[in-house]
Amino acid sequence: MTDHSFQDEYDGSSAEGRGRRRGVLAALFVLLVLVGLYVAAAVYFGDRAASGTTVGGVNVAGMTGDEARAALERGVSDQASDEVAVTLGDQSQSIAPADAGLAIDYDASLEGLTGFSLNPMDLYDHVRGGTAHDLVTDVDRDALAAAVDEVGSTLDTKPKNGSVSLEGAKVKTTKSVPGREVDREALVDAIDAGWPDTGTYQATAKTLEPALTQADIDSFVGELKPLVSGPVVVRTTDELAKDDKTVSFEVPVDALASAISVKVEDAELTRDIDTEKVTAAVLDAGDSSGALRAAKDATVQVRGVSDFSVTPSKNGLGLKKDSIAEPVLEAMSKTGDKRVATVDSESTKPKLTTAQAKKTLPTEQISTFTTYMSTGGTRVDNIKLAARNLDGAYVPPGGTFSLNQHLGPRTAAKGYKEAGVIYAGRLREDYGGGISQLSTTLFNAVFFSGARIEEFHPHSFYISRYPEGREATISYPGVDNRFTNDTGAGILIKASASDSQVTVSFYGRKKYDVDAQKSERRNVTQPKTIRDSGEECVPQTPTPGFDVTVTRIMRPVGGGEAVTSSFVTKYIPQDDVTCTG
Repeated sequence: MTDHSFQDEYDGSSAEGRGRRRGVLAALFVLLVLVGLYVAAAVYFGDRAASGTTVGGVNVAGMTGDEARAALERGVSDQASDEVAVTLGDQSQSIAPADAGLAIDYDASLEGLTGFSLNPMDLYDHVRGGTAHDLVTDVDRDALAAAVDEVGSTLDTKPKNGSVSLEGAKVKTTKSVPGREVDREALVDAIDAGWPDTGTYQATAKTLEPALTQADIDSFVGELKPLVSGPVVVRTTDELAKDDKTVSFEVPVDALASAISVKVEDAELTRDIDTEKVTAAVLDAGDSSGALRAAKDATVQVRGVSDFSVTPSKNGLGLKKDSIAEPVLEAMSKTGDKRVATVDSESTKPKLTTAQAKKTLPTEQISTFTTYMSTGGTRVDNIKLAARNLDGAYVPPGGTFSLNQHLGPRTAAKGYKEAGVIYAGRLREDYGGGISQLSTTLFNAVFFSGARIEEFHPHSFYISRYPEGREATISYPGVDNRFTNDTGAGILIKASASDSQVTVSFYGRKKYDVDAQKSERRNVTQPKTIRDSGEECVPQTPTPGFDVTVTRIMRPVGGGEAVTSSFVTKYIPQDDVTCTG
């Protein structure tokens, strides 16, 4: 017998199972569709940056990796290439990023913004929207450090030591100025951390103190100022004074200050006082004040040739040089009315005493020389005037005579006239022209007196009225005729001139018999021919140039070894000048 109840139950369960299977299959299908959609979405969104995504402020939303790279490079190109400014105080310098090893790492900046991912959170972020991302940089710190050091060397300042100086008696000071040194390491760190978002950086610097501090300067000035606080009063004794024998005078502070030198050595201020300059300042002040007196030589007045009178010499009042510096330096270190120095005096002696003058009066003619003139005119007038001024000049033993100093400038106001002179190898007119003949005559008197010749200058070309080689031109003030009287006695100069000749004679005490020797002419040079149309042209007669040696032989009176000396005179040719104007 068949059990129908069981069959019915079985059949019902089978229908329900099939339904379940269909439901499962449907669910699986839906799930597969969803998974497919999810994967498709992941694939789609994984290749693009999420919406709202920015990198370094550049919008890359929805872009593929390549698109985002291109957009980022365009967006930050100016920012990445702009120079970095570094400021310190009111100074500013710039750094080129390329030179400082500063670069954008584009790959690292865009990393993770695209790419396939099944992570629901990644997909959620794509759907919800992206975020802002910072730029990633690639910094070569060695290159950055080098660039910062170069900028730093420009912004650095060296400390400056102050100074102290004297302008006259005024103390001038310059303050010491600190320096600064940029903190390179801090600046490198700041740029590394802030670039490229930050374009300007305020550098920090440490202070570099000068080696010479202001306290050192102030202390030195405090010691220096008393030295130049005022004049110094010098006191001494005048033994020749009849009543008050105390003599005093002031030494100006500026004169004392000129002896002080200030300098900086190894960041140390030092001063030095030149005692010789202090001594000279004291002596100058004493002379100019009249407190000190120069000794006066005896003087000889001449009437005629053998009638002499002697004005007595006088001792002077001076200071012992080695007694000046120490008390004056001590007084300089004080202030106010305490700046007083007591110095030892001494009696100064004249170079020519009364006894020496009387003992060395001339007794005879020791030399005489005459040159001749063929024409009269203004040059002869000049010679006569100069000879009258020269006549009666007295040169004491040991004295040096200067013809320029004795005659002074030759001017129209003194009575001199224009006459021929030689200038640059050519003749021209000038006041006093012609007195070179007096100078030549004087030179020969010196030559044959045996006195020491100090200075003479031959004419540039030879003039036949003078002895070859033994002549002396003159021009005020530079071309002079000087001699020193070393004959042991005074020399009286007598000079006279007529229309045809000029004579100079020396009276003294004969020390030498003098002879002259002359060599043959040599190095003879012929003159040139010149035609000159200038208004100031003066005709010239041609004369060859040549060299000649002159020897002076001095034999001591009463016997002894002769003294010989020689000199060479060189003449240029006197050109043949024809004036066509």
